[in-house]
Amino acid sequence: MITASVFLTLGLIGMLGTVGWILRQGNSNMMTRLFIICQLSIVLWIISQLLILFSVTDTQLLISYLIGNLGICVFAPSWLMFSAEYSGISGNFRIFSIVLSILPAVMFGVIASNPLHGLYYAEFEIKNIKYNILFYVFQILFYILIIAGISLILIRSRKTISQAILLTLATAVPLVVNTLTVTGIIHAEIELTPLFFAFSVIMILIAIRRYGLLNINRIAIRDTINNISSAVAVFDSENHMTYINKSAEKILPVSDSPDMEELYKRISVENDSDSAEFVMNGINYNLKKSRCVNKKGAFIASILIITDVSEYYELLNAGKKLFLEQERNRIAQEIHDSAGHTFTMISSIAKIIGTENDIDRIHDYSSEIDGLSRGGITQLRCSINNLRDDSFMTSVTKAVETVTTAVRNIKTEICVQGKEDERYSFCIREIYDTVKETVTNSMRYSGADRIDIILKFLDERLELYIFDNGRGCEKINEREGLSGIRQRIEKIGGTVKFSSSEGDGFSTIIKLRVNN
Repeated sequence: MITASVFLTLGLIGMLGTVGWILRQGNSNMMTRLFIICQLSIVLWIISQLLILFSVTDTQLLISYLIGNLGICVFAPSWLMFSAEYSGISGNFRIFSIVLSILPAVMFGVIASNPLHGLYYAEFEIKNIKYNILFYVFQILFYILIIAGISLILIRSRKTISQAILLTLATAVPLVVNTLTVTGIIHAEIELTPLFFAFSVIMILIAIRRYGLLNINRIAIRDTINNISSAVAVFDSENHMTYINKSAEKILPVSDSPDMEELYKRISVENDSDSAEFVMNGINYNLKKSRCVNKKGAFIASILIITDVSEYYELLNAGKKLFLEQERNRIAQEIHDSAGHTFTMISSIAKIIGTENDIDRIHDYSSEIDGLSRGGITQLRCSINNLRDDSFMTSVTKAVETVTTAVRNIKTEICVQGKEDERYSFCIREIYDTVKETVTNSMRYSGADRIDIILKFLDERLELYIFDNGRGCEKINEREGLSGIRQRIEKIGGTVKFSSSEGDGFSTIIKLRVNN
């Protein structure tokens, strides 16, 4: 009895040490919890055997056996649930898991109520225990559950075969010993089955330390993949589906676990494609396939990652619409600027012709109108095709002079202060368009006969002042012309100020920081 007590105590210490070590790892997922429940059920079994050794009354013996039976009733269903979780198929057996959770309570209730029916123990006295029909029924049920769990681990864990073998041995060896004991082939003073779980402890410790059983990184990665929005499906080397995450269950037609070829057919993707896009239920998806190899370079699995890319298509369509809208606005603004300027210049020259008597001068003005109209048509074509003649835009000063040189019937003066260099080249186009629009407005609306333009090239900024001596206005309405000026200047980081008063002309002030 002393020898048996020592071995049982060592087995108990080993099992409790294993449970404590696992708890210290901080893993709290379902697989870890089920594994700990299995270990604790064995602990109860071993404790019952220690109590049986020291029981001297029938009552003490009954309590000892009830403790052991509680562990036995909990172990078999928990082992099968652990095996399903370990194999990654627990999600497919929710209802079965509920039945397995209830089963231990039902079986233990039958055993605890044995004095009322005597169907589990036919006789129960110290050194005189005889089993009845329910004992053997329960034994068969325990065997079925344990063997089913072992089979799941061996069948579903092809990529972790060493770990699977250790777990199988940890359960199978005590099971064989239990079978030999129940059939009477082995006779011993105590129940040997829980004692052989000391061997199980060694197998489990090896699986934990050597092969990463219940490894927190492995669990975290699995849980992360299981909860990402992309569908993930794993296929073995024979293209049989071995794993799908929650998103795959919702997105893909995989309720019957099709092989890869069948899945490709269902989602209308060319067989064995590594990358493809497809539409299912009105949603755009992107498929990527990667291949996994072991340390020896042998192919062992394929992984499909399927992502909802509808958002990207929506953004693409929105981008196209935005581009078209911007292009419409650009063409409208350029036509407004170029056509308005051209027609204003033609109108100005036409007025001069009406007062001119010199035939040669009239001929010159007519040629100038012809040139302006041809240039206007060219500018319209360039605006529509997003082409612009920038050959004259070598400097801010030259761009402004290009505008003022073409002005007729209004005197224009340009005053340049400071020295222009390449730092100011970033705004040549914007200054040209601004001066052209402002001069056009003055010629068209103000009735001015003089326009003064001041360019200041300062160290940190460029300043542009445009004044006319026209009739002015009490209220400034920023329509297409003025709003176009403001938009183009503010787009490059500048500021615009328009000011006017009745009978006092119109002024435009532009300031641009050159370090932008």
